[in-house]
Amino acid sequence: MLRIVTDGSVDMPDGWAAEYQIDVLPLYVRFGERNFIPGVNMTSAEFYDMVRKTGKIPNTSLPSPGDVARFYRKIARKGDEILSIHLGSKLSGTYSIVQMAAKEMQQEFDISTFDSGAGSAALAYMCREARLLSREGFSMQAILARLEEIRQRLIVVLTVDNLEFARLSGRVNALQTALSSILKIKPIIVLQNGLLQMSEKVRTRQAAIERVIEYAREHFDAQAIYLSVVHAVDPGAAQAIIDRAKKVLNFKELIVMELSIPVAAHLGPGTVGLVAYPVERSIV
Repeated sequence: MLRIVTDGSVDMPDGWAAEYQIDVLPLYVRFGERNFIPGVNMTSAEFYDMVRKTGKIPNTSLPSPGDVARFYRKIARKGDEILSIHLGSKLSGTYSIVQMAAKEMQQEFDISTFDSGAGSAALAYMCREARLLSREGFSMQAILARLEEIRQRLIVVLTVDNLEFARLSGRVNALQTALSSILKIKPIIVLQNGLLQMSEKVRTRQAAIERVIEYAREHFDAQAIYLSVVHAVDPGAAQAIIDRAKKVLNFKELIVMELSIPVAAHLGPGTVGLVAYPVERSIV
């Protein structure tokens, strides 16, 4: 049997893990001497509250190769094949750890690893695509080719409400944060070559939301897409994007997800945006 594994940076609708048989390797965040598992013993609201009180962004505690190996042994049986799809290697060290574990376990399981180049809902979509293709009888080579196709055509575009969390995490300096606050600048952040980059700035929250949608329209025009609207404890902003998307984007499916803590920690509450890729696939 094919076991599909991803990590705790995934944003996945309720029920997908069971329906598509996806196993999630936990990622931890560390505040002082305490480790937390987002979504298990820490909510997003609790996380942001702790950051505000301490003035610090916690460290993400990466699993060790041994942790990954134990996880594989827990979810797989002898003879199983494992496909491990993870948070982009330029965003986290998780993928390199998984690669080490897979190499050490090559005598036990046939393990294929894939660098998503992204995170959040992109991981959920990739895992689902892999499962559906496996159920259709496609080979691992064909599945990996489809995942590569998604990675190449995927877009992630976000806007943040303010840059305070980015300043705390070291993503921007204090002067940039102060100037952006004074000028009420709303950055537009896009995924480029596996990194989240500030691509442009607009002057209002409404303009930022409009630009997020326009960015997607420029990329896909009338193509049918899978669309996920993602947000960090800001369902109102997510709904504004949904309302606009219904008018200008041709989506086959829309899911709404709260950003996982490992992804949202450096961007902060009020972050909102979308993840999308074309429905059409070259594998038939």
